Parts: sequence; structure tokens; C-alpha cells
Amino acid sequence: MNQDCVAVRRHSPWLTVNLIAQFAFGLVAMTICLPSMQDWPRLFAASQASVQLTFSVYVIAYGVMQLVYGALSDRLGRKPVLMAGLVVAIVASVLATMAPTIAWLIAARGLQGAGAAACMVVGRALVQDLFDAHERTRTTAFIGMTMGLCPPAATLLGGQLHVHVGWAANFWFMAMLGLALLFAAWKGLPSPARRPAGEDRGSWRDSVAGYARLARVPAFLAYVAILAGSTATFYTFLAGAPIVLGGYGVGPKEIGWYLMSIPIAYMLGNWLTTRLVSRLGDRRLMNAGQALALLGLLLTLAVGIAGWRSPWALALPLMVLGVGHGLLVPPALVGTVGLLPALAGSAAAVTGLMQQLFGALGGYLVGLVPHEGSVNLVLLMIGWAVVGIGAQGVLFGKARR
Repeated sequence: MNQDCVAVRRHSPWLTVNLIAQFAFGLVAMTICLPSMQDWPRLFAASQASVQLTFSVYVIAYGVMQLVYGALSDRLGRKPVLMAGLVVAIVASVLATMAPTIAWLIAARGLQGAGAAACMVVGRALVQDLFDAHERTRTTAFIGMTMGLCPPAATLLGGQLHVHVGWAANFWFMAMLGLALLFAAWKGLPSPARRPAGEDRGSWRDSVAGYARLARVPAFLAYVAILAGSTATFYTFLAGAPIVLGGYGVGPKEIGWYLMSIPIAYMLGNWLTTRLVSRLGDRRLMNAGQALALLGLLLTLAVGIAGWRSPWALALPLMVLGVGHGLLVPPALVGTVGLLPALAGSAAAVTGLMQQLFGALGGYLVGLVPHEGSVNLVLLMIGWAVVGIGAQGVLFGKARR
């Protein structure tokens, strides 16, 4: 594999900031234009279903392309693949500003997601490459804190740009942000180590073989299932909470404040991870995270069964879930890329794809059951949590044997 670990200051705060910014790009691009989507049916004379495709196509491209970038980064090096993805995202953002039709905008959003996917998968692999032991978990926790803040912050910024400048301003902002991150990657990230003359870079068959090798590692599959279950739990909340809150009399203007309950608590959990990982270790943090997540869900279920029809009855107990995920996710992410360091990029790609697919499935299942209160929503979330708990039991049970 092409190791990108050249002489850099492993604990440089600027390196960490650079990595965090690269991670954030994809989530900001995903969510910054959500407020504009309310006006796109009128502006483009399009159906609401067509407008929703601008989001769905982005998410699909963002997930699937992580497989491609993961394999490429293992073969060619992290930095060139990251920079190529940023160039694609920049071009797509500019094309989006010129969209005359909704079909054009859908295509531009798909291309934007395809480019931004490099930031997520290469960023995860770089954490594995550049940091040692508990520093990986600590850095991943700092990244998680940023990830929790990105969606609400990007949505608020996007709404302001839409109102005061126009919908296209969101895409101009992403193009300029992409240029800044391209420069930061060029100047601030380590360059690929040179290969000896004539060394084979590998083939696509080798890349496929790498994915097949990961699929034969039970511990990797367990880590992926843990992360996919936690992501599906959160996506189920995002999809179902507006329906439940609407039944509690919460209007569109106020829903966002209640939706922030889990992300804000998740940031707290990530901060706790940075303080506790050296003392407790990854396994204890993950066990504590799963316990808190399940406790938060059971508290929410009990309140729902008791008939307390209040938005706070949904938001407050689920903050315990958010803290639990903040303890759980960073060490689990480190586990996925740390089992086979030579395939860190491929491992990050598979993990990212499965998180997106399971999250999308969780959101879809919300529409198949009624939501007159919070009980059915919480039961769906518990179902996904059980997937992660079961996988964690298998993972650590085999480790003890």
C-alpha cells in the first residue's frame, strides 16, 4: 500500500484542523441547500418528488463512490485521490449555480456527492495513517464533534444565504470552500511516499480482492454492523421525529430545535471520549456507549407508553442516546480501519457505504408504520440498536475466547 506517512508533526493541531475540515465538507454540501429545496418546485416548475431527488442522488453518490475512492487511495495514495475528489466537487458546485432545470440540478448534485465522497473516505484512512493508538480515537472524537455540529450549522447558514443572496449562493459558497480545502490539502497534508521504480501499483482485480479480504474478517464485519446500526438509529429519528413532533403541535419553524437534541449530546459524548479514552480504552468506551444508548431509548419508550405527549418527552431522554453514540462511534471507526492497515482506505469506504445504506433503510421503514405518538418510532430505533449490540457482543465475545 502507498503509505502517506512522511515526516509530519503527528500531533500538530493544524493537521487535525485540516483533517476535520476535509471531513466536514461532504456533510456541509449535503445539508446547506436543504432550506432552498422549499422554493425549488416553484423556481424550476418541478414536482416536489423531483426536488427530493437532488438530495437522494447526492446521498447515493456520496455512499457508493466511497468504494471507488477507498480502493484508489490504497493504490495511489491518499492525497492525490482527495484532491481529485475536491476538484470534482468544486466543478459540480459551479455547474449547480448555472442550473436552468431541475434535471440539471439533480445531475450536478450527484456529481457533487461523487466528489465529496473522497473527503470522507480518505479522511478516515488518513487518521489511521497519521496517528498512533489512542490518538486515533481522540482525533476521531474531535472529528465526531464537528460532524454533529455540521448539519444544523450548515442548514442555518444555507437559510440565511438563500434569503439574503439567493439559492445559488449556497453552491458558490461550497465552490469557494472546496478551493480553500484543496489548497489546505496541497500544502498541509503529507505527500505520498514514492514507490521504487517499476513497482506495480496494482490492478482493479487487486482492489476487488482487497474488499473480498475484508469481507472474510469477522471482526471487521462486526465493527461495520455496529456503526451501521447506530447510523440507522439516528436516521430513523431524523425521518420520524418531524411526524411525531407534528402530532405534538410543533410547527416547521420549531422542529429543528428538537432535532438538535441528539447531535448536541453526541458532541458531548465525543468530548468525553477525548478525555476518557486513555484511561478506559476503546472496548470499555464502546460498552458504555451501547449501554447509554439503550438506556436513552428505553427511557423514551417508557415515557411514550405512559402517554406523555410533549416534544421534550422525545428530545430529552434521547440526549442520553446521543451521549452514548458519542462514546461508541469514535473507537468503532478506529476499529474498522485498524484491523488491516494496508486496506484502511477500502475499509473506510465499505464502512461509509454501509452506514449510508442502513441509514437510508432506517428512514424508509419509518413510513411503513403509523406514528400517532413516539412508541412506534422508538421501537424502530431499538430494533436498529439491537443490531449494533448483537454485533458488539459477537466482536468482544470472540476476542475474549
